[in-house]
Amino acid sequence: MEYVNAFWVGGLICALVQVLMEKTKLMPGRIMVLLVCSGAVLSFLGVYEPFREFAGAGAGVPLLGFGNVLMKGVKEAVEKEGFLGLFSGGFGAGAVGTSAALIFGYLASLIFNPKMKK
Repeated sequence: MEYVNAFWVGGLICALVQVLMEKTKLMPGRIMVLLVCSGAVLSFLGVYEPFREFAGAGAGVPLLGFGNVLMKGVKEAVEKEGFLGLFSGGFGAGAVGTSAALIFGYLASLIFNPKMKK
């Protein structure tokens, strides 16, 4: 049942994003920021963790999950370092995922020979 929940929740998130892209004038970058901020707000309100337990990877993989990771990092850094943790916590928590995306993107560009759009 975990796979089914992950599939339909992840699909629903993607479908909602597609509706936003088709029916509004929002650019994809702004929609991505909206998803990350929504994940951070849901994490702050304490709603994201129960949602993630229910949906598994369907909630943890999309950009909502990245917002949750950033918020967790900020919470932990504020507890340890105080006010300065607001500025450093998100970087520490998101560094691994961001680095992996950059490295794998670069490796894929070496293998698949990307071309610019015309």
